[in-house]
Amino acid sequence: MPEASTGPIGILGGTFDPVHYGHLRLAEQAREQLGLAEVRWIPAGQPPHRDTPRGTPAQRLDMVKLAIAGNPAFALDAGEAFSRAPSYSVDTLTRLRGELGARQALVLLLGSDAFLGLADWHRWRELFDLAHIAVATRPGSTLTMDKLPDALAAEFAARRCNHANEIGGRPAGGILPFTITALDISATLLRASLAEGRSARYLLPDPVLDYIFRQHLYST
Repeated sequence: MPEASTGPIGILGGTFDPVHYGHLRLAEQAREQLGLAEVRWIPAGQPPHRDTPRGTPAQRLDMVKLAIAGNPAFALDAGEAFSRAPSYSVDTLTRLRGELGARQALVLLLGSDAFLGLADWHRWRELFDLAHIAVATRPGSTLTMDKLPDALAAEFAARRCNHANEIGGRPAGGILPFTITALDISATLLRASLAEGRSARYLLPDPVLDYIFRQHLYST
């Protein structure tokens, strides 16, 4: 069985269609605030809650690779990008548990909007047996019980952690809110801007933008 690493491993899944600075800042601030040894970027193949991505699996992998180049704490995981099965988080984490062992602390990174809908996810209660969940909130915004559906509120009350050191000593089971910089960037709006010929500069890394132009991605 593999030995646990020197720190928790963050898991950031998504379509990354395209990857942008909002994703990058979330990953970097999670790494710093939560003491993560690594953040694994896992582009989804067939996201169950979204439309089919515009970019191909190869293109989305290429864009993430370009975006995270130069950050030794970021790693690209291509294990699901080409899968035709729905990309459920519980299956992702089960796969990683098999690769990394039972002792490794894993931290699933979610935005607050995604967390609010967690009770609708496939086999969502099993996520807590596989990883901690870190919920990124914007400055001035807090997660409160009244915002959560009853089933999720009960889990939040039982599992809430107040400090990052509470998740480093055990492999899974905690819920930890943390605050990130408010960057109002979405892949949906980026695709719309690019389709209309408007500038997307400074919203995503230049190498990714250059790649989009070379590949004629998102144009009408």
